[in-house]
Amino acid sequence: MATVTAQLRSGMRTVLATRQFTWLADEPNAAGGTDQGPNPYEILVGALAACTAVTLRWWAERHGVALEGVDVESTFDRVHADDCEECEKGGDAKIERIRSQVKIIGDFDDKERARLEQIVSRCPVHKTLANGVQLFESVEFGAAGSG
Repeated sequence: MATVTAQLRSGMRTVLATRQFTWLADEPNAAGGTDQGPNPYEILVGALAACTAVTLRWWAERHGVALEGVDVESTFDRVHADDCEECEKGGDAKIERIRSQVKIIGDFDDKERARLEQIVSRCPVHKTLANGVQLFESVEFGAAGSG
C-alpha cells in the first residue's frame, strides 16, 4: 500500500509527504503557479519512468544480467482522435497517452535483450495505468482558519 498526503494552503504550491519523504508539486508560472516543483502529470509520468527503471534493475539482479544502467523518458499528452470508435459522439474527442523511450545500457545476448524488452511493460505502475484503476473519494469540510 502507498499513502501520500497533499497540503495546499495558498496558490498552487502543494506539499506532498509519504513515510519520511517530503516534496513539492506546483504549476508553472503561466498556469498560475510558482514553478517550485513538478506538476501532477510530471509526477505521474515520473512514477512510471522510475518504476520502469527499478523493475529492469530488479529483474537483471535476480537473473544475473549485467545491467549497467537504464534511461527512461516518459511524456504525457492529449491528442485529437479523428477516428476513435470509443470516443463520445459530437464532442471534441481526445485521447490521453503516455509515451516512454527506454534505453537499456549493457552488453546483452539476444535472449537477454528479448526478455528485458518484455520486462519494460511489466512494472507495477505500467500495469496499473494500462489496466485502469478504481477511484474512490470522500469529502469533508473544515472551518476557515483551522488548518
